[in-house]
Amino acid sequence: MHTVNNMIDLTNLKATDRPHRLENTRLVQGLGHYVHNLHSPDMRHAVFVRSDYAFATLLKVDTSLAQGAPGVIAVLAAQDLDYPVMPDANPLLVNQNPQSFAVLPHDTVQHVGQPIVLIVAETFKQAQAAAALVHIDYEALPETMGKVNPASFVSNYTAGDLSHGLSAMQSDEVSVRTVITWPRVSAMTMEPRACVARWHNKQLTIWLGTQTPSRTQHDLAKALAVSNEHIQVISPDVGGAFGAKSSIYPEEIALALAARKLQTTIRWVASRSEEFVSACHGRGTVLQGQLSVTASGHLCGLSAQIKTELGAWLPYSATVPLRNTTRILPGPYRVDHLNIKGEATLSHTAPVNIFRGAGRPEATLLIETLIERAARAIGADPVEIRRFNLIDADDMPYQTPTGETFDSGDFAATLTLACEKFDYFPQRMEQQRRRQRGEVVGIGVGFYVEPCGQGWESARVTLHDNQKATIASGTPAQGQGHATTFIDLAAHTLGYDAQHIDIELGDTATCPHGVGALASRSMAIGGSALFNACQEARQQLDRGAPFPITINTRFESKETWSNGCVIARVKLDAETGEVKIESIVWADDAGMILNPTLAYDQLIGGAAQGIGQALMEQLRYNDQGQLITGSLMDYAIPRAQDMPPIDIYSLHTASTTNPLGAKGVGEAGCIGIPAAIMNAVRDALYCHLGYEAADLSFPLTSETVWQAMQKKSSE
Repeated sequence: MHTVNNMIDLTNLKATDRPHRLENTRLVQGLGHYVHNLHSPDMRHAVFVRSDYAFATLLKVDTSLAQGAPGVIAVLAAQDLDYPVMPDANPLLVNQNPQSFAVLPHDTVQHVGQPIVLIVAETFKQAQAAAALVHIDYEALPETMGKVNPASFVSNYTAGDLSHGLSAMQSDEVSVRTVITWPRVSAMTMEPRACVARWHNKQLTIWLGTQTPSRTQHDLAKALAVSNEHIQVISPDVGGAFGAKSSIYPEEIALALAARKLQTTIRWVASRSEEFVSACHGRGTVLQGQLSVTASGHLCGLSAQIKTELGAWLPYSATVPLRNTTRILPGPYRVDHLNIKGEATLSHTAPVNIFRGAGRPEATLLIETLIERAARAIGADPVEIRRFNLIDADDMPYQTPTGETFDSGDFAATLTLACEKFDYFPQRMEQQRRRQRGEVVGIGVGFYVEPCGQGWESARVTLHDNQKATIASGTPAQGQGHATTFIDLAAHTLGYDAQHIDIELGDTATCPHGVGALASRSMAIGGSALFNACQEARQQLDRGAPFPITINTRFESKETWSNGCVIARVKLDAETGEVKIESIVWADDAGMILNPTLAYDQLIGGAAQGIGQALMEQLRYNDQGQLITGSLMDYAIPRAQDMPPIDIYSLHTASTTNPLGAKGVGEAGCIGIPAAIMNAVRDALYCHLGYEAADLSFPLTSETVWQAMQKKSSE
């Protein structure tokens, strides 16, 4: 392990220290090029007729009136497209069998919002009007919120003495428990899903906001029974993705098939309401855990039960969150005995997929809640019990009880930096003074580890002459600033002026085949592939090779692990329960950072989503499987005024798995922030009530917190 000792204060970067971001001028001037912006004279427009039922038999689908409506070109159901099915999910769990799910159903609907009929018309309004004329007879089936089938997927880990539990505890051990529900949330991308599919000369060109152009190309080729060469996927500017655009959707396959059938170009743009009921959700997990600890603060045993619903069908990465939650525990700590059981089941709801963090936030929330409750149970300071049990830097690389390998990290240094910048111990004394004045104030810590992707990625560099070059990556972008970072990396490695380097991203016709932008892997793996290509191209240039010089590389890497520590201070309104975040101090170790500005942007963006999930975001279904939070009137998201002061400091423990020493940074805010807020609220309630409040769950709304506070007066 090698560590760079300097530390960057990302919060206080001066304007002159902030590298220019190439994308900014174009995007802030409204010159971005999104799928929503695509128009052409020959373009047709699509609208989907969706299921009103969560689980029902389709008795009759009457499209006769719609077919005769003005401007209608086609009304397409499952039989018109030869009954296509969705591609299989990634089989990450040992008992994960393929699940067949229809692109458009012909006999049974499985969730509210499932597309049933595709209307294609000359204009969008005509398609909308025709959709209203489709009549569907349903026969509701029972147990709408039950499992689609009795199968479940499991992810279990054990280590040490499996019998270690309450019955096997030593005399000086105490045990703490918690149960936390993390409800489903929406990715809430700025740009809802959109797709334009054009069939011309036996070639499909599809414009789509996707994190995985190459996999999308493969999935569409399989659905259309053609080779990859007949499919071109173009992902232009994308207004956010966060995992919700990592897998192909039924609507996109249906649109591609319809474009071929009709030999035309079809445009579909999802409404925000459609996003709520049919786009992939995130989270949706019940976390239960028990942690035993000695009187001296030694963590002895952890048992955990993780249960999650995956919805009606499985996107490609559907089981990643469960796998991550179970394998990440017990986080950065040494625990002698471990017994973790994870189970995921299907249900008659919209699908659940990876969402910024994908299991990392859940694991962090569980272990961090337990460790703070353990500290209070034995009368120890929450920071000191963490410090006592953290894995040592000298033990890196470290194999965890679940078989994972931390490549590098100095967890103690991360904790120390966060405490120093927060002024932790003086703040604890100030907290006592404020409590004596009647204020309900809490301080909470959230320490996290973050696996940052593994596997391969590709890159290509072409030197046209001694000054000009073109680079291309298999990793697209959805707002992270890849063009800026990749061009700067290439310029530095090649010795070229960045202004003379062009970049190609997100187009399967011009970019090398790749995995995509997800799992915080873009810089560590995608950047390393580009770095290696540039190095080889430079060597060819120095040896006098003739122009053009073109180098293709494929870089494969083991997983690297980031870490960080968030400390939050909150104040609770004693009369309303409102949670006010007064300050957040955050130390993050993402390895070697190539662009501090973009790193800061990613951390702040993740923090905003983490705060939203902790305090306000929640998707809810009723017993009939109807989504009752299906609009922004019912689903709250953070606004600018909800953002507290956040001070961010960056450590640099270089990764040993890639030549850049880089780790992931994009998901950290959703991982550490919620746990720190939860612990701060619990800390405030503990001192206000004089004992542990009942198990709290997200979101920590004023109502939830107020109800917890009332227990002091009722008991």
